[in-house]
Amino acid sequence: MSDTWPDKDKSAEDPSAPRNVGEHAPDEQPTQTMWQGPPPPPSSTSSQPWYGQPAPASGKKKTKRFGWPVFITAVAVAAVLGGGVGGVAADYISSSNLAASNEAQQSPQLNRTDNVTPTTEAAAVASPSVVTLSVGGEQAEGSGSGVILDEDGHILTNSHVVTLGGQAAAANIKVQTSDGQVHDAEVVGTDPMSDLAVVKIDAEELTPIEMGSAEELNVGDQAVAIGAPLGLDGTVTEGIISTLDRTISVASSAVPEEPEAPNQESPFEFGLPEDQETQSEQGQVHLNVMQTDAAINPGNSGGALVDHDGRLIGINVAIATRSEGNVGLGFSIPVDYAKRVAQELIEDGEVSHGMLGVTIMPTSDDTISSGARVVEVVDDGPATDADLEPDDIITAVDGKTVTDPGSLSATVREYPAGSDIELTVVRDGDEFTETLELGGTD
Repeated sequence: MSDTWPDKDKSAEDPSAPRNVGEHAPDEQPTQTMWQGPPPPPSSTSSQPWYGQPAPASGKKKTKRFGWPVFITAVAVAAVLGGGVGGVAADYISSSNLAASNEAQQSPQLNRTDNVTPTTEAAAVASPSVVTLSVGGEQAEGSGSGVILDEDGHILTNSHVVTLGGQAAAANIKVQTSDGQVHDAEVVGTDPMSDLAVVKIDAEELTPIEMGSAEELNVGDQAVAIGAPLGLDGTVTEGIISTLDRTISVASSAVPEEPEAPNQESPFEFGLPEDQETQSEQGQVHLNVMQTDAAINPGNSGGALVDHDGRLIGINVAIATRSEGNVGLGFSIPVDYAKRVAQELIEDGEVSHGMLGVTIMPTSDDTISSGARVVEVVDDGPATDADLEPDDIITAVDGKTVTDPGSLSATVREYPAGSDIELTVVRDGDEFTETLELGGTD
């Protein structure tokens, strides 16, 4: 991830308090740490962009460099039980006696091409598609990472990176590509609900990232993180997918406070950014993410998590930590959700999120250890005409397990408004399904 979730006041939440499904958002505040990293070599790697058109090879020479401050992000883990986790068999390549692919052979980062590791090849393929962002506002500045989506210069990153944690609505943004070129960037759109944003640069010979799919992953599959942790651009770290379905709760000042969505107590300590005023914590955004043990540190936010073929599988968004730095718990937004958000931001400048229209709280049923208990069906809301009653327990959405109220909220928001979903509901010990059309968040 890239930034820092400030220490704030560590306000605690009653875990039994109800929250309204389909609303929340993220918060951040930057830490001032200046750096100047060595320039990476120019890249000529090409890959298949997300829109499908072929991408040209990049042959630009490295030019000026710039150093940026970094921010640190911590998250509160809302659900420790991952629902719907697949098998644990890893399907990544384990042999180190591999000949590099055509794309990897063109990479100047390779000193040999006849015997490379899967991590080496994945990094050689994907690194030219990862950029570093420098963001400056009137009262704060920071840095993060991003991923090139297409030849038009659209770059996907985190909302908290481009807004400096909600502190700068009109920040000055510069993007440095892997060949060392520096470009001015404009914001195409931000979406605090998913903590994703798209910026655009005017540049030639860009290398769009090749898209993968989180739906094809297994726990134990190889994962490679690429970004600019601590301002060190072009950094590659390697690990595995630790969990496919994890819900995290990120504090946010990007939206007005929601009285029915109280802040959640965190098991982690939050470091206060130096020389920064603490903003009052106003709300939270719940995100369904993949967990990885690939090292993700401040500056990785918005960067790529790729598979062994160098295909994008996630956008790095956060780390769990008791102090500044990596402790082996990193989180990435699955690429399938990120693609939808990016496309809507590019086409419409905003993103549609579903809303269920019920107030929920954790289940207290001795026979059901997970799920979200319905407290109230909101009048004139999307669930009004559905067969939902107080004390019903929602245990799944379209077959995906609901572990707690946070995971239900995060899952519902992944759908566009107007989507039809099937809820699995338990009432008085009996299970049934109910189909309804989601409303939308304002």
